[in-house]
Amino acid sequence: MKKLIAMLLALVMVLGLCACTVTNNSTPATDAPVVDAPADDATEAPAAPAATTEITLWTYPIGGWGNQETVDALMADFEAATGIKVTVEYLDYTNGDDKVNTAIEGGSAPDLIMEGPERLVANWGAKGLMVDLSDLIDDTDVAEINPAALNACYGEGGAVYEYPLVMTAHCMAINKTVFEAADALQYLNEETHTWNSVEDFWKAVDAVYAYTGSQVGSVFCGGQGGDQGTRAIVNNLNGGTFTNAEHTEYTWDSAENVAALQALVDCEGIEFDAGIVGGDEIAYFYQGQLNMAFCWNIAQQLNPNTADTGAGLTVSGDEILFMAFPSDATPQLCGGIWGFGIFDNGDEAKIEAAKTFIKYMCDSEATADAVKAANYFAVRDTAEGADLSGIWADNEIMNEYNKLMPMLGDYYQVTTGWAEARTAWWNMLQAVGSGEDVATAVATWAATANGQ
Repeated sequence: MKKLIAMLLALVMVLGLCACTVTNNSTPATDAPVVDAPADDATEAPAAPAATTEITLWTYPIGGWGNQETVDALMADFEAATGIKVTVEYLDYTNGDDKVNTAIEGGSAPDLIMEGPERLVANWGAKGLMVDLSDLIDDTDVAEINPAALNACYGEGGAVYEYPLVMTAHCMAINKTVFEAADALQYLNEETHTWNSVEDFWKAVDAVYAYTGSQVGSVFCGGQGGDQGTRAIVNNLNGGTFTNAEHTEYTWDSAENVAALQALVDCEGIEFDAGIVGGDEIAYFYQGQLNMAFCWNIAQQLNPNTADTGAGLTVSGDEILFMAFPSDATPQLCGGIWGFGIFDNGDEAKIEAAKTFIKYMCDSEATADAVKAANYFAVRDTAEGADLSGIWADNEIMNEYNKLMPMLGDYYQVTTGWAEARTAWWNMLQAVGSGEDVATAVATWAATANGQ
């Protein structure tokens, strides 16, 4: 907790400068707290009460961080430890962005916000609205935090606009019961949740199609919902990429991606469907209409959208096996990364209080509780000496799913023009699915994504 204590001391000093006024006879103003200076020989002064300090947090529904009862408990613990009161507002993905942008325009942005780099870094950070958190990242943090998660939090010029807390890896899933009946389990490794090879993936699809006589999987493209799944299957099949490493250009018009799309078009067991998005695909998978899903993650594995079956089961009780995407190298999984950023509202005392909050939640003995509240995976194995590596040891599904975390690939969602690129992607898939020449459709829509 040394870092946390040091930050609390820094907060006290700022509060003293910002909140106290002194007259000629050195009498403090009546509405300001008196902060005694630490004795010269003190080796570690305790943090002074900061009960008058209040900050605001707006959070999107990131697991339990969207649940008031869960968050209230976390905020109570934080206030007890620091004296800082946090008022929380809960956002959703329907109108949350509008609320935040309206608050920004009105000069009333929250002090803290919880979401992912595509908003905190590529949007508000790029617009100069966020505080640079570089001073919170030391060499130990760099060594402990998952590189893919940390790299996504950097903006141009090396500024850090998000301090990451949790992450997950999006994956695919199969109906294990049906695959076993079709003798298709031989083409994958249940222990590692990976395919033996790309060739074996196609063999598995063919075997299930022959056994069931019906569609196995869907390249859904009715909109952008769940498009991380379609991006991942295309990019992994032949080792293609969605953007360049610098996140300045969309590269899904490569020969590797064209070949992958052509293979999907040619596969009898997989169809392109412009009438559904990822959520619909998940529903069809649960109901047994599909035996493979490309839009999957731990949330679905833990909480199937069914009334009568438990985790990891379809409506009919078939077992669901989550899988990495097929690749002849290490699969590169699209990820979700969530953490905290600070809006630069010009109040140094509140900025320091917000930084204290971030270090408390993301890099202290309290981090385990903050991670568990999200129901995702910690971006680091250690926080200030506290071991986080076994945080889900008592949860069989979470512990097993943790095997996918090392496969987290590049977080390219921070590339310029991201919103336009997502629209171009599903339009491209629709064109391919309708019979347009694959190479032509890919080139056309990739150019649109790149603003050409």
